[in-house]
Amino acid sequence: MKARLPQGMGGGPSNMNQMIRQAQKMQEEMTKAQEELNAKEYVTTSGGGMIEVTITGKKELKSVKLKPEVVDPEDIEMLEDLIVAAVNEAIRTAEEDSAKRMEKITGGLNVPGMF
Repeated sequence: MKARLPQGMGGGPSNMNQMIRQAQKMQEEMTKAQEELNAKEYVTTSGGGMIEVTITGKKELKSVKLKPEVVDPEDIEMLEDLIVAAVNEAIRTAEEDSAKRMEKITGGLNVPGMF
């Protein structure tokens, strides 16, 4: 008696080749998307626009701009907190953008090590 594979299993070399082509296409799309994301810049502010930071898609800090009125020598701690908040928000924005882009490509498929 010949064993039968469950529905969706097997399908022979043709089905396997199709799956490989789909995986390769997905990988190409993900590589292109990652390159585009790396080239993007994300600008966020904190303190009601008093601090503006720009990071790249690689999550590298590119610039920090301060409005003169936020610089208070008596309250350096507040300035430090505002800068940290703006940088963290920029990183969150870049990560969310990347996750949404990759989810579009993978259709929500969780592929470890892909991104």
